[in-house]
Amino acid sequence: VQLVESGGGLVQAGGSLRLSCAASGFTLTHFDQYAFGWFRQAPGKEREVVSCISSVDRSTYYTGSVKGRFTISGDNAKNTINLQLNSLKPEDTAVYYCAADLFDFCRLYMDYGHGQRHADLSSWGQGTQVTVSS
Repeated sequence: VQLVESGGGLVQAGGSLRLSCAASGFTLTHFDQYAFGWFRQAPGKEREVVSCISSVDRSTYYTGSVKGRFTISGDNAKNTINLQLNSLKPEDTAVYYCAADLFDFCRLYMDYGHGQRHADLSSWGQGTQVTVSS
């Protein structure tokens, strides 16, 4: 599965952005069989999960720092996963990556608060830069 992110940019604190992750290249599988996640990596920091959506029931997970500000959603007709970013803060500045896997890694975050190794996820996008100025 190939993933392409878009929608990043420069925004002032308090502003909003909408990130999209377009998925393609499904072979004998379907978009709705995959769990999807948004991750981010700031300079000098490890990559961290931001939000994810389960492949089983499309339930969602958000890391604590973005709860109430970010919203993940899926569009089965367009094979797209979106992430709405509201009330942005300078600390949200990072490269945002989309990831997908047939394994419901999102369930691990929901049940245990942590997921599998990022390298074990089968598909990653190239990332899109989000910069929030103060």
